[in-house]
This record gives sequence, C-alpha cells and structure tokens, in this order.
Amino acid sequence: VQLVESGGGLVQPGGSLRLSCEASGFTFRTFDMSWYRQAPGKEREFVATITGTIGSTGYADSVKGRFTISRDNAKNTVYLQMSSLKPEDTAVYYCRARSWPSEYWGQGTQVTVSS
Repeated sequence: VQLVESGGGLVQPGGSLRLSCEASGFTFRTFDMSWYRQAPGKEREFVATITGTIGSTGYADSVKGRFTISRDNAKNTVYLQMSSLKPEDTAVYYCRARSWPSEYWGQGTQVTVSS
C-alpha cells in the first residue's frame, strides 16, 4: 500500500496550489479519502474528505469555500485544490485512505504560504 502526495511548495498569500495523492495497493474506489494537515507545534487536523462510492464531500470550517477536494477513481488519485491561501494554511498536508478497519497515510507534502 502506498499513498504519495505531491504538489506542495511555497506560495504567496492569496495564491493557489493543487495537491495530489496517488494511491496504490488497495481498491481505491471503495475507500473514503481525506486530507489532513499539521502545522509546527500543533496537532494534526482534518481538512477535507470525499467518500468512495457517492463522492460526498466535507470540509473543515477554516477551509470551506477556499479548498475543493475531488477524486479520479480511474487514476487512483485524490486532489485538493487550494485557493485564497493564507499564512495560517502553512502546514504539512497528509493524505489518508480509510475503509474500516483499514487506514493508510501518506508521507506528507509541505505547503508554505508566505510573502
């Protein structure tokens, strides 16, 4: 099983980034996929989620209206489109796959929002 995040980097406030998480080793379409983030000195927090079958989405209040999660089951990939980025969005972003009782995490990708 492997989850590989990509797309992180340095961006100015107000800018945009798209994160990708490519999965392998499990039946991707049956897993709920989520993004979490962890800022320095803080606990890991939920960002967004998308279900495996219907594709329903949910967001943390702090990113609602600015971030969009999507998935491409043909490519075994989940995306996080981030817009109107703020310095407080700076964190390592992690991809998670879950279908009880299985749960997998990626290694994370750094997003830094700074001028």
